[in-house]
Amino acid sequence: MKLCRIRTDGGVRPALVDADGQLRDLGGHIADVDGATVGPAALDALRAIDPADLPLISGEYEPILSDIRRIFCIGLNYSDHAIEANMPIPDHPILFMKACPATGANDPIIIPKESEKTDWEVELGVVIGSETRHVSQADALSHVAGYCVANDVSERSFQMDFGGQWIKGKSCDSFAPIGPWLVTKDEVPDPQALDMYLDVNGERRQTGNTRTMIFPVADIVSFVSRFITLMPGDVIMTGTPPGVGMGMKPAQYLRAGDVVTLGIDGLGTQRQEVVAYRA
Repeated sequence: MKLCRIRTDGGVRPALVDADGQLRDLGGHIADVDGATVGPAALDALRAIDPADLPLISGEYEPILSDIRRIFCIGLNYSDHAIEANMPIPDHPILFMKACPATGANDPIIIPKESEKTDWEVELGVVIGSETRHVSQADALSHVAGYCVANDVSERSFQMDFGGQWIKGKSCDSFAPIGPWLVTKDEVPDPQALDMYLDVNGERRQTGNTRTMIFPVADIVSFVSRFITLMPGDVIMTGTPPGVGMGMKPAQYLRAGDVVTLGIDGLGTQRQEVVAYRA
């Protein structure tokens, strides 16, 4: 099942994607797609609905959940990306957070004020479906509701040059495009076998596959749950393959007017126009 939220003239509507790729309005059954919607029982109830009985809907994609409580991120989770960043391959998952609200899959990326190094990162997003505390690797995926495409947009100077934690370079407005869909885990039999890509202005920048993660999804969920109780609606971005702007020689970064397109097999695509900061 592919769930989403659609921005219409009448407000944001919950929706699902039918077998023909058409958007179907779920507003007659649920008020929104949120943390309560992604629990196992709630998802089973939605699966029982015949999409053909739902009205068609159109509009722009909103973030996949109305109440994404927290966005956790894993850094340097692909060895080739660690090498291009001139950083050691980690012994444990590098955990940080994004403190900005999520944006829709096709909403613009805003270059922050005084930014010269706004970068891109295609990532597999993991949506937590049930309360998760000290879960084993073997049981970790049972707490996952589904998966999504994410772009961990980053300002490298803010991230690296001002001391402290990475969060300040990861949390500018518009830096968390998530979606277009939440694809439930029954449609993703192996999260470690997903091709992914990112283009800037039609030129390929990143090509990867989740099989090359240093720490697979189950390891990540288990690791984070040792320290933090994960809650329904939390999202974990799981790291990016090589090809970011910081790693190019010479380095290349986003500028107003650029267009970023990215996607992951079976999880949909994103398209973001890059715009200048305006006070």
